[in-house]
Amino acid sequence: MSHFSHIKTRIQNLEYLEKALNKLQINCQRKQQQIVGYKKETFNVSLSIPQPNGYDIGFNWNGSEYELVADLSFWQQQWSLETFLDRVSQAYASETILNESTKQGFQTVNQKNNIDGSVTLVLERWK
Repeated sequence: MSHFSHIKTRIQNLEYLEKALNKLQINCQRKQQQIVGYKKETFNVSLSIPQPNGYDIGFNWNGSEYELVADLSFWQQQWSLETFLDRVSQAYASETILNESTKQGFQTVNQKNNIDGSVTLVLERWK
């Protein structure tokens, strides 16, 4: 029986995920590789996040989104799983908005991190 947990996300762009993790100062490696879990069980992922204990976590495409794959008994991130997912999801959303709006001719005027943890983005486009 697998000890790996597969946690659904709404992440669909690996490049924006990598940028979001970098923005959060989370070291990651974007390449196909195996992560190791309980009893040296392995799982292939598209992006891995090294952990000090050697039991890395990763993201893998499940056909509709990149899901978080981890053996949660070896979780060693600076935040709890829930907080980690919240922060990554928020940074991913911000990266998606910024990158997609730039493709449509918008420029970032202001980006502010609010006290409550939300982010305010101001974009403009001249015609």
